[in-house]
Formats: sequence, C-alpha cells, structure tokens
Amino acid sequence: MKIAITGKGGVGKTTLAAGLVKLFARRGFQVYAVDADPDISLGTTLGVTEEELKSQPPLIEMKELIKERTGAGGGFYILNPQVDDVLDKYSIDIDGIKLLRMGGFKNAGSSCYCPENAFLNAVVNSLLLGKHDVVILDFGAGIEHLTRGTARGVDLMLIVTEPTKVSVDTAKVIQKLSQEMGVPKTKVVGNKVRTEKEKNFLRSSFKPEELLGLLEYNEELWEQSMLEDPRGMEEVLVHSVSSIFDGIMKEGGVERAGKKSS
Repeated sequence: MKIAITGKGGVGKTTLAAGLVKLFARRGFQVYAVDADPDISLGTTLGVTEEELKSQPPLIEMKELIKERTGAGGGFYILNPQVDDVLDKYSIDIDGIKLLRMGGFKNAGSSCYCPENAFLNAVVNSLLLGKHDVVILDFGAGIEHLTRGTARGVDLMLIVTEPTKVSVDTAKVIQKLSQEMGVPKTKVVGNKVRTEKEKNFLRSSFKPEELLGLLEYNEELWEQSMLEDPRGMEEVLVHSVSSIFDGIMKEGGVERAGKKSS
C-alpha cells in the first residue's frame, strides 16, 4: 500500500505519518517512511537520534550523488536517473522501518526540471511504482511533487486539516487536484479537534464518505513532542492515530503483512 500524506503546514501531517509508520511496522510490514517535507522532521518524530540523522543527510543535500546519477553539468542532465539502490543504501533502518530523508523539492519557478528535482522525482517514482510492502510519504503542503503517472501509484491520499476555514479550504484544493491527477482514493483526516462545534464544522465541510476520521487534540502528545528525546512518546503516538490506521486497513483491504484481500 502506498499512502501520501499532505495538507496545509502545521496541521499535524508528520505526527499522523509517524504513527501510521509505527502501526504498519508492528503488523509485520516492511515500511518505507519517506520524509519529503522541507522541515524534514519525520525522523525526529519516529524517535531517531540526532546522531543517526546527522549520519544520513537528506537526499536533496547530497550534491555529488545527484550529479553522479543525473550527469548534471553543462546545462544537460538525465530526467529519469537510476535510483533503485538509493532506497536501501541511503535509508536509516529502524525495526522494520526504512526512513528515507528526501528533503523538500527545489522551487525553480516555471522551470522546475532542475537536476535535484529530477533526482527526487525518480526516487518518488521508484517508491510509488515499485513492489514495496508499505510506503508512507510525508509531503509538504500541496502535491506538486506528484506527476500524473506517479499519482496513480498512490493507493490512498490522506489530506490532513484542522477545524479552521483556511485549513479546510486548502484541503479542498488538494482534494480537487488529487482527483484530477488520478489518485485512486482520497480521504480527509480532521486533526487537533477540541470541541463538538469543531467536529460539526468538519463534518459539515466534507461529505461523510470523504472523511476518514477525526483526531482530537492530544495534550500529552504535544507535551512529549517538546522533549529532547521523543522515543518515550511512541505509545502515545500510536494510540492517538489508531482509529485512522483501522480505517485505512478497512479501506485498503489489507489483512496482514504483504497480503491483500481479493
């Protein structure tokens, strides 16, 4: 199963992504956790130490590797570089989880076909179109990193929103773009919900079949996220998103590691 998670900045995409990564790994799946957000904080949320993160910089910062694979130089470069070995060679292993730190795509104005973006696009293509158990991509806001081809490799697009008009409006824009690009299934997850009024606001903003679930604001999770060593927050993390995980299992028809129901 390939899951892409996106939404307006600050809505809790990374927390949801990290919780789902942990839950899929606990079910015995080999999980590729991909941090494609410019903030690259998925590793920290998963409990990876600073030393481990420093030992494996984001792919976007690996200039020599990008130059080697894209042949960049003299204004010419390969649009579809070979990256199959990158997934394992440059990932951090965490108990059945392979964390791949991509970093954010470069903003190159109207001409976005720079070597760095070509390299990252090739990595996304390999992940979404390859035969991997579970891939969870923590994207920044928007879905410009997907092409029409790779969008169809996404089994489920999760759009995270807070109970505010601005956040909901952003979610609806992403929802529309996802459908236009051919993402097979798109669902909305309401996050940081505190009151019944906020629940009703989100329920009235989307059709029942569009909402995968609502997650309440979790004070304990927020407090633990401020700790230098976040590894003690794992149980709180997985519990906070367990209802969304259950909904995904039903939506995707996943029974157990490596198996899908017919």
